[in-house]
Amino acid sequence: MEYRQLGNSGLRVSALSFGTGTFGGGDNEAFRSIGANDLAQATRVVDVCLDGGINLFDTADAYSEGQSEDILGKTLKGRRDRVLIATKAFFRMGPGENDIGGSRHHLIGACEASLRRLGTDYIDLYQVHCFDGLTPLEETLSALDQLVTSGKVRYIGCSNYSGWQLMKAIGISTQYGWSKYVSHQAFYSLAGRDYEWDLMPFAVDQNIGTIVWSPLGWGRLTGKVRRSQPLPEVSRLHKTREMGPPIPDERVYAIVEAIDEIAAESGKTVPQIALNWLLHRPTVASVIVGARNEEQLRQNLDADGWKLTAEQNTKLDTVSATPPAYPAWFQRTHGAERNPAVV
Repeated sequence: MEYRQLGNSGLRVSALSFGTGTFGGGDNEAFRSIGANDLAQATRVVDVCLDGGINLFDTADAYSEGQSEDILGKTLKGRRDRVLIATKAFFRMGPGENDIGGSRHHLIGACEASLRRLGTDYIDLYQVHCFDGLTPLEETLSALDQLVTSGKVRYIGCSNYSGWQLMKAIGISTQYGWSKYVSHQAFYSLAGRDYEWDLMPFAVDQNIGTIVWSPLGWGRLTGKVRRSQPLPEVSRLHKTREMGPPIPDERVYAIVEAIDEIAAESGKTVPQIALNWLLHRPTVASVIVGARNEEQLRQNLDADGWKLTAEQNTKLDTVSATPPAYPAWFQRTHGAERNPAVV
C-alpha cells in the first residue's frame, strides 16, 4: 500500500481508505449491508483492510444514526494505535433546533458523542460534513480549534465545501492562528469531474489533501451498469439514483465501454481501473473504498500498486471529459497563457 502526506500536515494516510457507511442497522437501506448485530462480519472486513495496508477508516455520526461509529469502534478495540479514524459531524442527530449544523454547541457535543461511540479518547481527523450557511465560519473554526487544543481532535478537515468557502475558512484560521483544514472530502469520479474546475486548483494552491468519496460514481462504475441492460437486482442505484449527482446514462455507458477496452488489455477489473485513475490525479491523498463483502474489498485493494499507461489515461480522460464550468472555461481558453490547467 502506498502512503501519502495529507495536505499541509505531517499525517501519512494510505492511498486507499475504507468507508464504513455500510456499517449499521439504520433505516437507510441504500447504504446498509452490515447490520448492527454483525460485529463478526465487520471485524473481518477491518481485518482484511489492515492486512492490505489501509490505515485510514472513515465514518460519520450520521451514518446509521451513530451505529457506524459504534461498530467501527468495537472492531478496533485493542488495536486503536494501528489506525487513523476520520469521522464527521453536521447532519441532524436529534429533533432539537441545535441538533444540526456547524455551531459551537453542536460540534462540541457531537464530538463528545462520537468519542463515546468510537470508544476512544481522540479522533485523528474531525471533519465538518457540509458547509453551514447559517453559522459564522469564525464560530465553526474556533470550536474546531478548541477541540484540537483540548487533545480530543488531532487534525481537522471539511467535506462538500465550495472553493470560496474553503478559501474563506483558511483565511479566517490564518488570521486568528487557529488550526486549519488539512483535507477536503469531495465527490470525484470518472463519472463526475466537476471537482477539477475550482476545488482542484484551490487544493493545489493551498496544499489541501483530497479524500475522495464515491469514487465509483454512486455505483455506476462497478461494471454492472451497461448499455441495453437493466440495472442488476443488487445495486445501490435502485435507491441512490435520486440522492447523487445527475449523470446521463449515455455518458456512463461510454466510460464503461472505454474501461472495458483497458480491462481487456490489462487484466484488471472495471472498478480497479476507475479507482487507479483517481489515485494518480493531482491533490488526491486517499480514495475511500467500500465493500459489501470480503471478495469485493480484496478486489478494490488491488487498485493500488500499479499504474495505467499514458495511452490508457488519455483514453479515460477523453471519454469522461465534460466542458468546464464558467469561469474555468474562459480562463482555460482566453487566459490560458496565465492560467495553466491543473489537469
